[in-house]
Amino acid sequence: MRAPHKTLKTLAAAALAAVLAPLAGTAQAQEVTLKVHFFLPATSYANTLFITPWCEKIAKESANRLKCQIFPSMQMGGTPPQLFDQVKDGVADVIWTLPGYTAGRFPSLEVFELPFMMQSPEATSKALWDYTQKYSLDEFKDVKPLAFHVHGDGVFHMTSKPIKTLADLKGLKLRAPTRMTNKYLALLGATPVGMPVPQVGDALSKGVIDGAVVPYEVVPSVKIQELVKYHVETDPAEPAFYTSTFVFAMNKAKYESLPADLKKVIDANSGQALSGQIGKAFLQADMEGKKLTAKNTTTVIPAAELAHWKKAGQSLTDAWVSDMNGKGKPGAQMLEAARSLIAQHAAKR
Repeated sequence: MRAPHKTLKTLAAAALAAVLAPLAGTAQAQEVTLKVHFFLPATSYANTLFITPWCEKIAKESANRLKCQIFPSMQMGGTPPQLFDQVKDGVADVIWTLPGYTAGRFPSLEVFELPFMMQSPEATSKALWDYTQKYSLDEFKDVKPLAFHVHGDGVFHMTSKPIKTLADLKGLKLRAPTRMTNKYLALLGATPVGMPVPQVGDALSKGVIDGAVVPYEVVPSVKIQELVKYHVETDPAEPAFYTSTFVFAMNKAKYESLPADLKKVIDANSGQALSGQIGKAFLQADMEGKKLTAKNTTTVIPAAELAHWKKAGQSLTDAWVSDMNGKGKPGAQMLEAARSLIAQHAAKR
């Protein structure tokens, strides 16, 4: 009689195990922690106005099953230009960086970094997302793009003298973030010095550069207001003389490993809408950063003077179109698409 009883107990245990096994798997999937890596400090506007709020939102919408472990200031190691490969290779789960930090790797996006393209960070960021869906996805096939965006108007931050005319740029050593902006500054007569944002403060304090072109949003991150005397803007009615593109991306395998409901949370917090929200946040960050420069002198380059700058930059735009054509892409069509998308989204504001 014991043998049948033992068999029943064994069968019952097996049945219970079969029922609990999927539940155990579900329990293990209850919480997913995403390692989020970027180059600016935790106190930066990029983190306080965009990255941390994004993490809080996905946590709330997933009932705390999606969580972020934030690593600012390159705390996971490496340098800013290595961030894209870190997310591609799974070192980080999510990164925020500038494609332009790896010069020439993402050439189709550089159309948005050409002179006098950007009309508003929010509208241009939405346009950038739309543009990438048609013209740039091949450059980002190894990751899961969450958003593409730009920052607000670029500003000259000068240590010893302001810039009023094109002639004033001659020979000045100026920090620039991307290949396009470096080339543009050279066309304007300056000596461009490429470097990521974290190096700007040290370069200014040691006199390695005479000034830096960054948006006001960056000011507190490297204490620019304490290192320069002059801030030079361009006519706000004109498109920005430069902007930079950014990518917020997730490791593709990490995304694919998520259960369907958590994928939906990520999908609901990515795309054109998020891109526009980040652009809008960066405009807010510019206003906050500018407040810190009140003790310094701010000047504005008028539209009449900027006409000379636009003329000087035309060859850069022509060269980008030719470069795209040489890669088998429709350069002129891509340029027109970028301009048209920016105008369309700007008109909706």
